[in-house]
Amino acid sequence: MSSMNPLLLQTRRHFFGQCGVGLGAAALASLLNEGRAAENDDAPLTNPLAPKKPHFPAKAKSVIFLFMAGGPSQLELFDYKPKLTELNGQPIPDEFIKGKRFAFMESFAKATPKVLGTRRKFARHGAAGTWVSECLPHTAGIVDDIAVVRSMATDVFNHAPAKLFVNTGSPQFGRPSMGAWTTYGIGSEARDLPGFVVLQSGPRGPRGGAALWGSGFLPTSYQGVPFRSGGEPILDIASPKGIAPERQRDVLDAVKELNSAHLADAGDPEIATRIASYEMAYRMQTSAPELIDLSKEDKKTLELYGAAPGKPSFANNCLLARRLVERGVRFVQLYHTDWDHHGAGEINLTTGLDKICREVDQPAAALVRDLKQRGLLDSTLVVWGGEFGRTPMGEVRDSVGRNHHIDAYTMWLAGGGVKPGLNLGASDELGFAAVEDRVHVHDLQATILHLLGLDHKKLTFRFQGRDFRLTDVHGEVVAKLLA
Repeated sequence: MSSMNPLLLQTRRHFFGQCGVGLGAAALASLLNEGRAAENDDAPLTNPLAPKKPHFPAKAKSVIFLFMAGGPSQLELFDYKPKLTELNGQPIPDEFIKGKRFAFMESFAKATPKVLGTRRKFARHGAAGTWVSECLPHTAGIVDDIAVVRSMATDVFNHAPAKLFVNTGSPQFGRPSMGAWTTYGIGSEARDLPGFVVLQSGPRGPRGGAALWGSGFLPTSYQGVPFRSGGEPILDIASPKGIAPERQRDVLDAVKELNSAHLADAGDPEIATRIASYEMAYRMQTSAPELIDLSKEDKKTLELYGAAPGKPSFANNCLLARRLVERGVRFVQLYHTDWDHHGAGEINLTTGLDKICREVDQPAAALVRDLKQRGLLDSTLVVWGGEFGRTPMGEVRDSVGRNHHIDAYTMWLAGGGVKPGLNLGASDELGFAAVEDRVHVHDLQATILHLLGLDHKKLTFRFQGRDFRLTDVHGEVVAKLLA
C-alpha cells in the first residue's frame, strides 16, 4: 500500500483543479513530490498522521497555543505607558488617527477620542526587569521563562476575520489552520489521540468557530478535534449499549477492508482519512476518558493550576494540554473568551478585566512551570495572546473600555527553542505603533513553524492551480526570538 503511485492520491476534481500549467507538468510535479512536505516519508497511506521528517532539526515537538479570544489590552497588562496616564482625558493628536481605520468609527463621530491612561499599577519583575501589571501576578513570576513581544502587528481589525488571520494566515474562510499545517507537515506522535486538539472555555465559543481549526483544502485528517473537558470527551464516542467489543472490532475490520480496497482503486486521500478516523475513534474509546480524568493528578498539581476535576474551566484545559503533549499530541489550542473589553456593561477594563485575568493568569503560569519541572518545556512551545490589542484611546460607552487596535500589541512565548527572559520590541510613548522590532502575524507564524523544523516557504499545498502556504507570500523568522 505504501508504494502506491502518488498520482492516485488526487481525486479527479482536485487533479484537474490543480492542472494550471498542463497535464504533463502537473504529473511531473506530482511524481517529483515538489513542494509536498507531507509526502517525503514512508508512512503508510492509511495513516495520514504518522510522524514525518521535518525540513531540518526541530527545537519544539509540540505547540500549546493559549488563544485569548477578543483582544487583551496590552496597555493594562504588559505595555507600561506613563505618558498615557499623564495625558489621560486629552484629545488624541490627529496625526495618530488620521487615515487609520478602527472597528467602531461611530464612537469617533460622537466625540473626539480621548487618551485613556491605565488605572493599573505596573512593576518590573525577573532578572530582565520585565514590566507586568498587577492584573497578572502569576505571569509576573515566570517572566524569566518567557519571551514578551510588545511589537506585534496585524492587518485585520474585526474579530472573526482577525482570528482567522492569526490561525490560517488569511481573513477569509476556507484556508487550513496552523495546527492543520503542522500535522500535515510533520504528523503526530500520538497513536491513540488526534494530532491536533482544540479546547474551549469562557462564556461562549470564539467568533469564527470551527473555521479557526479547520483543515481548509488539506485532507480532513489534519483538522482540529474539539474535546470537552467533562462527560464524554467527544460526543457519541462510546459504543451503543449491547454492542460487545468483539462485535465492534469485526465491523471495523470489515469496513477497513472495504475502504482499503476503494483506496487502492481510487487513491482519494479522504478515504485514507476515513480509515484512520474509524481506527482512531476505536482507540479513543479507551484513551480519551482516561485523558480527561483529572482526578488522577496529585493534589499539589491540581492546586498549582487551580483546577477542579469535573468542572470545565481554562485551568482544567491547561492541565489537559500538558497531558495531551505528554501523550504525543502535536498541536493543542485553547480558546478562552471574552477579552473584548469595549466598556459595555461588565465587558470593561475594570471588573471585566479582573475577572478574566483571574481565570487565566494562574493556569497559564502553572502550565509553564509544570512543563519545566517535568522536562517538557524545552520541547513544547507555549504561545499566549489574542487576535489584536487595544487602542490608547478610550471609547464613549457606559463603562471603561478600548477599541480594537492592530498596530501594536503584546504576546508572549515560552519553551520550544524560544529565548527565555527576553523583552522584544517596543511601541511609541502612547502605545500606538510598533517602533522597534515589529513582529507581524505572518512573522509569528513563520517562527512557530521554524521551531517545529518546518520552512514556511517550503510547507506548501497545490490547490486551484497555485501553491498555498500558511504565510501566503509574507513572513520572516524572528531570529531574535530564538534561543
